[in-house]
Amino acid sequence: MTTRTQMASEIAEQPEALARTLDALRPLRSELAALARGTRLVLFYARGSSDNAAIYGRYLLEVQARRPAAMGAPSVATHYRSDLDLAGVLAVAVSQSGETEEIVETARWARDRGAKVVGVTNAQDAALAQGADITLVTRAGAERAVPATKTYTAQLAAMAVLGSALGPEDREFENGLARVPDEVATMLQTAPGAESMADRLREVQRLVVSGRGLALGTARELALKLGETCYITTMGLSFADLQHGPIAVLDTATPALLVAAADGPMLPGMTELARVVAGRGSTPLGIGGDQGFQSACTAALPGPVLPEALAPLALIVPGQLLTEALARRRGLNPDQPRTLSKVTQTSG
Repeated sequence: MTTRTQMASEIAEQPEALARTLDALRPLRSELAALARGTRLVLFYARGSSDNAAIYGRYLLEVQARRPAAMGAPSVATHYRSDLDLAGVLAVAVSQSGETEEIVETARWARDRGAKVVGVTNAQDAALAQGADITLVTRAGAERAVPATKTYTAQLAAMAVLGSALGPEDREFENGLARVPDEVATMLQTAPGAESMADRLREVQRLVVSGRGLALGTARELALKLGETCYITTMGLSFADLQHGPIAVLDTATPALLVAAADGPMLPGMTELARVVAGRGSTPLGIGGDQGFQSACTAALPGPVLPEALAPLALIVPGQLLTEALARRRGLNPDQPRTLSKVTQTSG
């Protein structure tokens, strides 16, 4: 009998972790709105999986909350030590551990230059929390497997709460947010399909992962997980960037894993991309989308029944299951990928 990996156990804990996190963070929305009052721009600072959560946050703020947002570069603070005027900026610093020195230092730097600072971390007493005006402490619980799963989706929940706090009231969004834990539980049932897709990818050495818009962070996170856990050379790209040259890498030995929400303006383009991939002799594999998208793929895992703005909170789950299954297929330990640790400090 195969022993269940820690990564698989923590993937399965996500419905409860998300429910706890949403219950804890939704009451902070009025404080977030007050802090953001008078700010014009939201800047996100993060690394690794947290960076992919921040990509979702950036799109959500601009699309759902109608707030200009961008990804900030921590090295501007930690290496260039640029004396920027950040008055009118809401800086969102994201770190699962809250102890990544680069992100902690960047949050302090931003606050010293006039920004209002929101910290997002899974640790109540983390150094990041000490330098923030408000800290969104996720309730994922201790994560023992090195690849982030439940801490990543909890960060996405924090982004959703931030987006709802800073944007206009949206009843459809609120109703969808309440359904997220149940939709994630439904996504756990895609495990048999993920095992089958892992069989297809067992010998693959190169893989392109693509999404666009609100699903871009999901594609980037899935590419990161497959690379660090399964040791596949992965490219996580926007559909738009893929078309600007890198699509040339697709061939019979290089499949494409495409990620899409079940609705929204990006879905038709992702469906057409699946057809283009097949036309180049590559294999399009899908996660999410609608029936037309899945039919255009050689094989596909279903996604959540959530509005596009919330789909990423559950859309990553089939990809997590795929990653864990593929690592085992390749004789690897998904709980302890080589050269990785739970808290990564950026060198240099």
